[in-house]
Amino acid sequence: MNGQKEPLEKLRELLEGIDFTMMTTVSGGKLHSRPMSTQEVDDEGCVWFFTRDNTHKADEIAADDRVNCAYSNPDENRYVSVFGRAELSHDRAKMEELWNPIHKAWFPDGLADPNICLIRVRVEEAEYWDAPSSTLVQLAGFAKALVTGQEADYGENKTLHMNS
Repeated sequence: MNGQKEPLEKLRELLEGIDFTMMTTVSGGKLHSRPMSTQEVDDEGCVWFFTRDNTHKADEIAADDRVNCAYSNPDENRYVSVFGRAELSHDRAKMEELWNPIHKAWFPDGLADPNICLIRVRVEEAEYWDAPSSTLVQLAGFAKALVTGQEADYGENKTLHMNS
């Protein structure tokens, strides 16, 4: 657990304030992406989402559990690509823990919906780009690169490896 703590804390920090992701699944050899609302990044490094078990994405996850979740916060120039293995969960206690009345917009019957379930993504890797957020700082960096002929500093780009 000690080796995972630092990457997990960094992942949580990077995803802070970014609600929606584009979750990509594999479907017949093609990639299919759709917006999903992140519910939680838990202490084990899993990312949780609500869905229904009678959807295309549920079928796609059952056939190939590899998923990618692309997060972006353009206002802060922060981008995160999360790769992991997904599975459906019908854990009632977890659904109750994560439930929020706003979810009724997508699940009108609430937790009484017989098809409601969770997707748990066990994160294996997360690559991120975290650039200076100030436009002025970015412009100064680009100008310096033009004058010196060196590549501009785009900020931090690293890969977090999670312990599975």
